[in-house]
Amino acid sequence: MNFRHLTLPSVQRIFQCSLTTRTLLALLVVILIAGCSSTKLAYRYADWGIVWWVEDYVTLTGDQKQQLNRDIETLRQWHCSAELPRYRAWLDELEADVSDGPPSETTVTYHQNQLFDFFPSLLEQATPVAVNLLSSLSDEQVRELAANMQESQQDMEQEFLADSPQATAAARAKRTAERVERWLGDLNEEQHNIVRDWSASRGAQTEIWLQGRRNWQLALLDLLEDRSEPTFPQQLEVLILNSEEVRGEAYQTMMRESRVAMADLMHELIQAGDRTTLAHLQGRAEELNGDFEILSCAPEPEVAGS
Repeated sequence: MNFRHLTLPSVQRIFQCSLTTRTLLALLVVILIAGCSSTKLAYRYADWGIVWWVEDYVTLTGDQKQQLNRDIETLRQWHCSAELPRYRAWLDELEADVSDGPPSETTVTYHQNQLFDFFPSLLEQATPVAVNLLSSLSDEQVRELAANMQESQQDMEQEFLADSPQATAAARAKRTAERVERWLGDLNEEQHNIVRDWSASRGAQTEIWLQGRRNWQLALLDLLEDRSEPTFPQQLEVLILNSEEVRGEAYQTMMRESRVAMADLMHELIQAGDRTTLAHLQGRAEELNGDFEILSCAPEPEVAGS
């Protein structure tokens, strides 16, 4: 099971972010994507994915891994009992709206907003996980984290910005189509054209996203210099819960525009589809809902090695 490429079309780049945010959102990611063959399996082994992600950036000690596992299990218990019922209610509503025929643009926007509304409570509940982990880092680990963040940033810039603007837009179109198809099924020619036009219109979105990502990383590294101070938990909470402000004004503007653009895109794609498109969307919602219904909130055995 590969946790590195889990994505969700409705929040195209939200989850392609840095260490702390990835850790906080991992539980939501693994159950709202089609990139894993089993939602139930992904949910159960989310702690493996989180530890692997973290150790892409910093090597943890045995004690740190054990603490992270305990914190993740506490978070999973809350999420399973408090949040999964909210997801099921949302999916029930989505299924009903799709069964009535192609949803209106207003309905698509409504469901996108419902999805984004899941994030704040998860971020708030998961912030202590980040506090415990980051406050325990040694000076050497912070240096390792800084170096790996820089390397990751350079890799992403090379991957997403090395080509011409036309090639960048084409790559964006390919990624978008792949993500959308997980929810809408295979796209027809008209839908592929819509995705290509949409991707070409996004301008410097990738550059702004990457710069915002780096702004947030630098703010985190600066804050880590004071990780032993009593105010660190509160300052980290502000950094996490107000991340868009930290990423910069251009990033905030881009995200506002992207939400509208993504809702418009999904509406256009659904309108350009047929019964198969709606059936695939409804089937995906039913599949997820069924998985959520049978997921157990019982404590799981520790799976991430110490």
